[in-house]
Amino acid sequence: MNKHQLQSQIKSTGTAYLFFLFIFGSHYAYLGKWGTQFLFWLTAGGLGIWALIDLFTISGKVERHNAEIFQQIDKIEKREREDDQARQLAFITAAKGN
Repeated sequence: MNKHQLQSQIKSTGTAYLFFLFIFGSHYAYLGKWGTQFLFWLTAGGLGIWALIDLFTISGKVERHNAEIFQQIDKIEKREREDDQARQLAFITAAKGN
């Protein structure tokens, strides 16, 4: 996966709350956790208890989701920097050889 695809998967806390409040509690689906989403629907939000807890914890769930994506982006950028440095070193070495 490339950086642009990962950046498109970054989620907004506000949008997650909108999904929770106005689209039948589908905030887990918004975060890509479909198994948890179906369980949430089947239990009617844990008979409301799970839904009440989620009301206060959605921002943390979104932050954790985004932190994983940012970590993957950092790994890609580090690899790109290392590759660029290797290319520059090879270019310099080739230029000195002439």
